[in-house]
Amino acid sequence: MANNTSLVSISQYSKEKLLEILDKAAKFEKNPNRKILDGKVVATLFFEPSTRTRLSFETAANRLGARVIGFSDASTSSTSKGETLKDTITIVSNYADVIVMRHFIEGAARYASEVSRIPIVNAGDGANQHPTQTLLDLYSIKKTQGTLENLKIAMVGDLKYGRTVHSLINAMSHFNPSFKFISPKVLELPTSYKMFCKEKNIPFEEYSELNEEVIADADILYMTRVQKERFTDLFEYEKVKNVYVLTNKLLENTKDNLKILHPLPRVGEIACEVDENPKAYYFQQAQNGLYARQAVICDVLGVDVD
Repeated sequence: MANNTSLVSISQYSKEKLLEILDKAAKFEKNPNRKILDGKVVATLFFEPSTRTRLSFETAANRLGARVIGFSDASTSSTSKGETLKDTITIVSNYADVIVMRHFIEGAARYASEVSRIPIVNAGDGANQHPTQTLLDLYSIKKTQGTLENLKIAMVGDLKYGRTVHSLINAMSHFNPSFKFISPKVLELPTSYKMFCKEKNIPFEEYSELNEEVIADADILYMTRVQKERFTDLFEYEKVKNVYVLTNKLLENTKDNLKILHPLPRVGEIACEVDENPKAYYFQQAQNGLYARQAVICDVLGVDVD
């Protein structure tokens, strides 16, 4: 039953495959309106809230000429009546050509790909993976730096539950990066990802403070929000929620080529004054999501961009 064209984890993609997807995304940026999926149906099943991911997937499908079905709130689906994920996926695979799914349980996308007759695209599963976010991150990095090779990347905030961080470390491992991980102790990077870096001989340093020295040599500053929804104890969340705030002052002595990325939504971790800073790139990054997701939808459906 398993569908092998599904995109569940970024680790499925080789270096060559990553670059091929980015190449397709660049073609879509030049011309996003192509009716190459006329007659196809894309189902978006969002069991967890989303703005950018859902809307950019739906826009991607629309600009490619596909129709979109689905739900953005599980309480409006039969899940609220107790329907299992297996049954939901089985039924929807009868209606659509591809399912884009976000779920709050880690591993849900892999499970869905095993029971579905059609490709599944993981739009985020709990604190686990968010592969299409990683592709738009890679696209943004390559576009702003001219390369993905030998870059210094500082990652700030929730490194424990941040699925975008986990996926990006995985993908960047092909390109000889070095990392600085900046987080409060309770949100530090899981040991498994540190072990991954060691196995791949990727240099990294850990810090608990965000200051000018730490980010002075970074090419990419990857900010993340502290995710309230991943905390069981709200007192713990309150203690760390505003621990880092990026300001223009902190950016004064950074490299000219530095770009600030953020998977969004932001809460308070980037001051609004930074929006006007030429180093801010997070809104363009979100726009790049459209092109990356167009590339992924075409890829899992086996449709040639040209």
